[in-house]
Amino acid sequence: MKMRGTAYGVGGGPGDPELLTQKAIRLIRENDVIAVAGKDAKEAVAFRIAAACVPEIQEKVLVPVYMPMIKDKEKLREAHAKGAEILESYLDQGKNVVYLTLGDPTVYCTFTYLQEILEKDGYPVELVPGITSFTAAAARLGVSLAVRDEMIHVLPAVFRSEEPLTFPGTYILMKSASKMKDVKEMLKNSGREILAAEKCGMPGEKIYRSVEEIPDDAGYYTLIIAKEKKE
Repeated sequence: MKMRGTAYGVGGGPGDPELLTQKAIRLIRENDVIAVAGKDAKEAVAFRIAAACVPEIQEKVLVPVYMPMIKDKEKLREAHAKGAEILESYLDQGKNVVYLTLGDPTVYCTFTYLQEILEKDGYPVELVPGITSFTAAAARLGVSLAVRDEMIHVLPAVFRSEEPLTFPGTYILMKSASKMKDVKEMLKNSGREILAAEKCGMPGEKIYRSVEEIPDDAGYYTLIIAKEKKE
């Protein structure tokens, strides 16, 4: 019986091809099957980042895995099951699959859903960490996220913008573009220092150093850092 291949959930970093890790580069070069989320593999952001650093990825077997951004749980389950089935078709041939993700595969990553199914079905899965969007944005903005005993709070797009940022430490707001006007109003009332990066490390990058600078129509890849003001 042929041994099953391994599925690798590989973090591709935040957008700058130079932030792709050596391990990610090695796995891309050593394996023939590269999967990414989307309908067209070559249009996926994670693919374009990798291609800028590892041009030979163009010659690989490219596998698009459609992961719709919807709230219908049943349709999501169907999409995840279909995605896992696609990956399993290659794993059953004894081929490894490198699934490229943005940022890190352990932080709000669609690969997690596939991982759960693959592991349940008995396939080996390994995660390869990548530089996260929020550490990249902090570095680009030239600020620390935490020192000494400060806490860090990471909030996704589903957080309720009417709730004040009352805990001590630094807040990171991810994927807030869909309700940016409400988020900005909450930030104005927070008394915090507000910084933001849009498309950090990607073409079209924009940096904002106050809540007033952030446009209401800021794009999907906008990350906000809300720091306590120093006394």
